[in-house]
This record gives sequence, structure tokens and C-alpha cells, in this order.
Amino acid sequence: MFSRFTSLFGRKSSGVGLEITPERVNVAQLTSQGQSYKLRKFGHASIPEGIFEEGKIVDSPALAEIIQELLSENGINTKQVATAVPMREAIIRMLPVPAELDENELRDMVLNHEAALYLPYPREEVDLDYQKLGLFEDEDGIEKVQVLLVATRREVTDSYLDTFQQAGLQVDVLEINSFALIRTIREQLRQFGSREAAVLVDIEFDSTEIAIIVDGVPQFSRTVPIGTYQMQNALSRAMNLPPSRNPEILQGMTIPVTQFDTMSTQGTAVNPGMNALMRVMGELTDELRRSINFYLNQSEELELVQLLLAGPGGGLIQLDEYFTQRLSIPTVKIDPFEALAIDTDQNFSDIERPSLATVLGLGIREA
Repeated sequence: MFSRFTSLFGRKSSGVGLEITPERVNVAQLTSQGQSYKLRKFGHASIPEGIFEEGKIVDSPALAEIIQELLSENGINTKQVATAVPMREAIIRMLPVPAELDENELRDMVLNHEAALYLPYPREEVDLDYQKLGLFEDEDGIEKVQVLLVATRREVTDSYLDTFQQAGLQVDVLEINSFALIRTIREQLRQFGSREAAVLVDIEFDSTEIAIIVDGVPQFSRTVPIGTYQMQNALSRAMNLPPSRNPEILQGMTIPVTQFDTMSTQGTAVNPGMNALMRVMGELTDELRRSINFYLNQSEELELVQLLLAGPGGGLIQLDEYFTQRLSIPTVKIDPFEALAIDTDQNFSDIERPSLATVLGLGIREA
């Protein structure tokens, strides 16, 4: 039940964030420096095929060994970490609840009554958590409180907790990766008003997670099965190269900003690999547009003011300019070092920085 679950909104952490994706593990250890942070240690390790299937952990012992080796190689001595599960494995809902309920009544209503209305599977198969947000008056003038409800399948949370246990670690904080991203860019989000929305686009290895943020809270979320792996495969097939999980070939590409189907160089056809890549980019753009339009059609007087790029695909060269042109939404890449005022002795490229927004957002929890 609820009590066995490591809180999605827990606050205690040792300053070590550890992010697991189907492609790699990232670990970051930070300490506080007044209003800023110092990145003490950072490392990453590739994850081979067979440990994840369809985005889920299927070989916990092998993954636990990778985590142990990563911590040892980077001299990180800790027993507690903050980590996250993918947004696609979560259900996130905003619930209006009567404001006069005390804490026990609120807990009972949210976890034992309201939650069942939004879960596509039995209550006993999920882990739940919630967070009270602000007060508001509904259309009848009744004062209510907004509650953010988060649910994950128990088999998913168990797979993460079991993996860390086998690695000799305690999960001090387990949350949704989009929450860690929001923590990273919280100062950027504060510049927007209550009727202004930002779109968080996290382009990961095998999927892209889309979250529409209003007042710092995800109001809409969706996952589409297009990530850097699909882009790399399209590129490799068109160039008669073997499939690869290594993102280097993709990171060396520059996304064309001009209308791609009219591009040519001295009468020579466009590189077939780039042509294939841009077809995948076009599909991703269409999915983003559908998600945005779906939400805006249900939200009166809401203005979408910015699109924020994160993840290993978020740093691709000129991708921000490409989306700005195609979606007519100002687009920026997240730089977590600038957003969080993180001091570091390491050199991270502009392409790499958006991919570290989640692990650094995890690491600053009481760092």
C-alpha cells in the first residue's frame, strides 16, 4: 500500500542524483554553495542491450552491477540516492478537493476514492502519492484545493527499488523524471504568468516525453515513441550503416532550419541520411503539434509562450531553431548549469548539457 512506497515528493537526499535510461546511467554529486551549487563528481556508463525491454528493467542484477562500478570508478561513496522513473510509466492528474477537509480526510479521499476514478488498472497494483497545491474558487464560488496525484505501476517501482537494493543503495527519493526537470528550470518557469504555459520536451533514447507546464505544475503529459534511437536507426539505414546505440553520429548532425525538401547543393540531391533523419523529425514535430493543439483546445485563454528542450536529443545542433520555425513557438535548450548556477570544473558541450537536466535536478535535492 501507500506506506511501502518511497515518496515521489520526498525531501531528504544526500545530494547524489542517479538517473537510469535504457541507454545509460548518469550520476551526479552536488553540494550547496549559498544560492548556487558545486558539481563535485559526475559520471556515466552505457547500458548494453538486454537490460531494458520496451523501456522496462528486465535484468536488475546486471544493471545493479553497472551502477556499483559507476559509483566506484567516480569515487562516489554513498548509500542513499535520489532517482526517478520515466513519465511514461506514471499517471499524473490534478484533482480539485474541498478545502475544508483535514489532512486525514484529504488523504483518505485522494488515495482511496478519487484515485480509483483515474487509474486504468486495479488500485492494489499501483503506488500512489499526492501533493497539495494552491487554493482556488470553482465556478460556483466554493473554495477548493488543487491536489497533484501521481501513480505508478507497482511492478515499475519495484523494479527500480530492487535494482538499487541489489547495488547496496537505498532510494531516498523516487520521483517522476519530469518533476526533476521542472526543479531544474523552476526559475525560468517563474517568469511566466498563470495564463501562460511552457512545453517541456524531453527527447530521450527511445521516446519523447511532452509535458505542458502552468504555474510550475504539469497540466498535461504524453509520451510518443520517437527518440534518438529511432533517429539514429533512420540515419544508419539510409547510409547503409549497421544499427548503433552510440549517439555520436547523430550529435554530429546539424538540423536544417530552412525548408528541407527544397534544399540542394549545386544540383546535388540532399544526403539520403539527412533526408531520412528529417522524416523522423517531421513525425516528431507533428506529434508535438497534436499534443499542443489538443491541450489548447481544452484550455480557455491560455497562451503557449515557450518550448523547452531537454534530454540527449534536446541538444542537437539547431534543433531549437527548427522547432521555433516549424511550430511558431519560441524554443530554447535547457542549460541546467546556467539554470541552477552550478559551478563545475568539468567541460560539458552545448550538445550534452540538455541531457543532464534530469540528473542534476535530482542531485540538488537538499544538496
